Amino acid sequence: MESHVRGGTRWKRFAVVMVPSVAATAAIGMALANSALAASFSVSGQSFKVTTDQLDGQGFSQYGAIDEGYTLSGKKSMHPVAVSAFKTATIKNLCQSVVTPNIPVLGNVSLVLRAGAGETPVEAENLYIDVADLEADAEFRNIDIGVAAGDANKGPGIAKGDKANPYGFAQQADSVQLKDVKQTAWATTAGTFKLSGLTMKLSPGVKECY
Repeated sequence: MESHVRGGTRWKRFAVVMVPSVAATAAIGMALANSALAASFSVSGQSFKVTTDQLDGQGFSQYGAIDEGYTLSGKKSMHPVAVSAFKTATIKNLCQSVVTPNIPVLGNVSLVLRAGAGETPVEAENLYIDVADLEADAEFRNIDIGVAAGDANKGPGIAKGDKANPYGFAQQADSVQLKDVKQTAWATTAGTFKLSGLTMKLSPGVKECY
């Protein structure tokens, strides 16, 4: 049955639908050029999971925001997020996964993207990650906690179009190192995103990075 699904028309049709849906949530497969794009687009009804062995970021800030979007049935939805912003970042052994549930005939289908597993890490500039849940070992250098979000100047600043209170709570640091990262996010945007050794795999069932 599995080999039939992989080779069948429905599977190919699903891949055509699935890849743009991941792109709409700013999947790591997109290399966004020029200046950083804000998460002012409507996010999809699917959050995604990300793991990495290590993220080294320069010019870090974090502030609260609201991501507006849809459920998979098309209803409007809103998600409170903590936006982690980096002027530059390198990421070792990156994995991102998203599961599309209840596809007719196929059931649940997973997409897993991997990059930066070799000697060359993933590199990003003006990176924004809209995080719903995060686990990591973190080390900050020259951190300021409790700064007004609009006054945070060590990172790239509040992304244009973000629904964030400039007078709300934020924190910032000259640099940050995150190890053994596990996170759930609704969106990721970047000015540039260089992905060494990128691979993508579609498979039936629930197969996530963690």
